[in-house]
Amino acid sequence: MALGLRMSFFKKLRIRMFRSSDKIGEGLEALVADAPAIEAAKPSLIGRLLGRDETRRVVDDAMLESLEDVLIQADMGVETAQRVTANIAAGWLGKRVSTDELKGALANEVARIMEGVARPMPLYSQKPQVVLVVGVNGSGKTTTIGKLASQFKAAGKSVVIAAGDTFRAAAVEQLQIWGQRAGVPVLTAPEGSDPASLAFDALVRCQADGADLLMIDTAGRLQNRADLMEELAKIVRVLRKKDPSAPHNTILVLDATTGQNALAQVEIFRKIADVTGLVMTKLDGTARGGVLVALADKFGLPIHAIGVGEQIDDLAPFDPQDFARALVGLDG
Repeated sequence: MALGLRMSFFKKLRIRMFRSSDKIGEGLEALVADAPAIEAAKPSLIGRLLGRDETRRVVDDAMLESLEDVLIQADMGVETAQRVTANIAAGWLGKRVSTDELKGALANEVARIMEGVARPMPLYSQKPQVVLVVGVNGSGKTTTIGKLASQFKAAGKSVVIAAGDTFRAAAVEQLQIWGQRAGVPVLTAPEGSDPASLAFDALVRCQADGADLLMIDTAGRLQNRADLMEELAKIVRVLRKKDPSAPHNTILVLDATTGQNALAQVEIFRKIADVTGLVMTKLDGTARGGVLVALADKFGLPIHAIGVGEQIDDLAPFDPQDFARALVGLDG
């Protein structure tokens, strides 16, 4: 990705991400304020912690408890919030802290957790490399496939998309639109066809044509629907009849607005489809991006990309430092 595009994307990330009144970045700002002032002003999350001026406040048990509450409200999860707060305490307890210092310390802790999981989707010499894309209804699978396909094509890869949500004509049409935008072919089957059969046929065709990547869309599955999850497991079984190593990547697309429910989704999809990496979408519409930190802390799965919009270039490789700074509201 060109440097200019990357800088533009993360400028957009900081502008869009967590711009609601509950964002962490504002919520931290009132920690330095006195409790009565917090109640009177009722600023948003980080605003309740530190205040908006240059006041410095001693980091004590009360502040740390408030910080932990803020992180939990931002969907970081109890265990991760406690761990982050404990690390802040280790370095700052008893010291006076300003707004920017606390934001910086928190951003460093978040980035430290995320460093080990920031990995682009690996590309292999295997042809075709089969990428299965899974997730629940409305998570952004279709748009993610289109954006990834566009990026891989721009990198010189021949890409084919298989429209595996064969039971919804609208889903196939949407994927065809994204395929046109990305400039890659989309393989379809008659409505109501067996998705596993389509996946198998797509793999056979890609092997014959020498395609680099086969990206398979799947129906949006609620993780509590056993029949739909079994259908997904069947797709995996059928693919392995033709290529025992397929799928080579199974990407779980998560909607940031689902909050802590994302943890349950990862648990279930890992069991059914052996998830190898994550993409987090819709970070432009939520103050709860902390769930991404909880996911990294609990599962350690690679985070390949994050999205903050609907345009074809609104998906970028995950960068821990940029994400952490955007999360806590640091500029620049």
